[in-house]
Amino acid sequence: MQTAQSYSLHFIILVLALVAAFLVNLSVGSVSIPINEIFSIFIGNGASKETWKYILIDYRLPKALTAMLAGGGLAISGLLMQTLFRNPLAGPFVLGLSSGASLGVAILILGAGAFGGFFGTILLSQWSLVIAAGLGSFLVLIAVLAVTFRIKDTMAILIIGLMFGSVTTAVVSVLSYFSNAEQLQQYIFWSFGSLGNQSWEGVLILAICFFGGLLLSVFSSKSLNSLLLGENYARSMGLHIKRTTFIIILATSILAGGITAFVGPIAFVGLAVPHLVRQIIKTANHFVLLPAVLVCGSLLMLICDTVAQLPFSAFTLPINAITSLIGAPVVIWLLVRKRKLFF
Repeated sequence: MQTAQSYSLHFIILVLALVAAFLVNLSVGSVSIPINEIFSIFIGNGASKETWKYILIDYRLPKALTAMLAGGGLAISGLLMQTLFRNPLAGPFVLGLSSGASLGVAILILGAGAFGGFFGTILLSQWSLVIAAGLGSFLVLIAVLAVTFRIKDTMAILIIGLMFGSVTTAVVSVLSYFSNAEQLQQYIFWSFGSLGNQSWEGVLILAICFFGGLLLSVFSSKSLNSLLLGENYARSMGLHIKRTTFIIILATSILAGGITAFVGPIAFVGLAVPHLVRQIIKTANHFVLLPAVLVCGSLLMLICDTVAQLPFSAFTLPINAITSLIGAPVVIWLLVRKRKLFF
């Protein structure tokens, strides 16, 4: 087992890597901004070119912060789900939250197409899509939370969550079948995920959702450690299983639902990062895992966003495709090696 000093060293390395990835992410793109110019803008000395300041403050900085919040939030919610269900393949969207958000957006896009004209344009604005995705996730959350009060078996909650996801996915498929090519294309673009085009107001709301879910997660750290040894042991230690399950699912829903509403469904980060961190920091203690998973998730998302930028090009690849290309090999590698995953 590693010592506390070893944990601290790994964590410091992850934080330094995060800072480096953050600066590189701000620097690269269709217009390259030197690192020294970024520091100059941050300390208030201005930049050699006024356009650099505009690009950095109004576009790249909100995008980088969104990437950090999204990556960290999805990674934490994935850790919560894997511990709650004691399933290494559980992810942040296992409860059907992503499918609920997709259903809300699909209904909005199809309905807006039926209205058309100026009213349809208003319905398809960025904030309307965010609200529709949030409402879809919220409705699924209410259904899942209602189930947690009626069912004692945690695995049954997992299965019911998967069923909710299947039903909402089926409804989305039906709506897609009756949509025209333009509506379908717009929905597909949303499903690709996007970290860009975020206003500072949007970043602020996303940060509120993130810190709300983070506080609930930190509050549940001791309970998560108990759940690793099984529900019977946790119950014998005085843990209230239903209340703990409710808090963990609520934290996951706030994180995953809020992130999906703002950036779309992003795959594999929540599934791969907790396993990756367990291989680096060999511990099952959630007081250590939570901050490490948070930093590693933010780091991975920044790296994926930097890769998606296609430096010196005006094109940006879908972030969902990049995270899947990086995350899927990580999960396959972990399964092939059959390393202990603390379950």
